[in-house]
Parts: sequence; structure tokens; C-alpha cells
Amino acid sequence: MIVIEHQRIELDYCTKCQGVWFDAGEMEMLLSTADISGDAVSPEKLLGADDAAPSHQGRKCPVCRRRMKEVVVGEPPVNIDFCTSGDGLWFDGGEVGHLLKQLAEKQNVPSPVLSFLGDTFKMKE
Repeated sequence: MIVIEHQRIELDYCTKCQGVWFDAGEMEMLLSTADISGDAVSPEKLLGADDAAPSHQGRKCPVCRRRMKEVVVGEPPVNIDFCTSGDGLWFDGGEVGHLLKQLAEKQNVPSPVLSFLGDTFKMKE
């Protein structure tokens, strides 16, 4: 894992799988820098999701070491692993880019912002 910093937000990035870990509050901070509302990925919404299930990969939170849960958001679907203690979110490679693109398109965010986010969090086809 390496740390990527964007506007004082430190994200943990896995160079092997291209996954990204957001500590609690970091996703909200990233979205606010781009004027994107992140209601779909708010901790309250994820923790209260009726369809949340244990992570299919058995992924554990890197902070508290408890087994994470997974929820599907957006269309096309994006799987988000989240810590049930609220420590953070895990996105597999490319998932951050897909989710950010969906949120930006729904909210008519200008394309320069979307381009930056797409370059930072490459989307897998």
C-alpha cells in the first residue's frame, strides 16, 4: 500500500490490486472538494443498508480487524466494502472511478472535475 494525497486527504492505495481504502470521513472530504454530494456512500446509509452482507472476500477492516460488510450501490452496480464500526470504506480496483463518475453525472459536475477524478482513480473496463 502507498499513500496518495489530494488536497490534504490521505488515501491508501494498493499498487497490486488498485484498491483504495478511505478512512472515516475521507470519502466525504473528497466528494466535497469536487462539489459532489455523497449521500449514497454516507456511513449512516451504508450501516443501515438492508441488503448489506458479509464481504464475499472475507475482507477485514485494516483499522479494527473486524470482518467488513458489502453493499451494492449505483447503476451499473458498484460493490463497497465498509467497516461496521465506521472506520472506513474499501473499493476494489476501478470501483471508485465508477462510483465517482455516476455521482458526478447525476449532479451535473463539470467535466474537468470528472476528468481529474477519472485520472486519479482509473476505471477498469
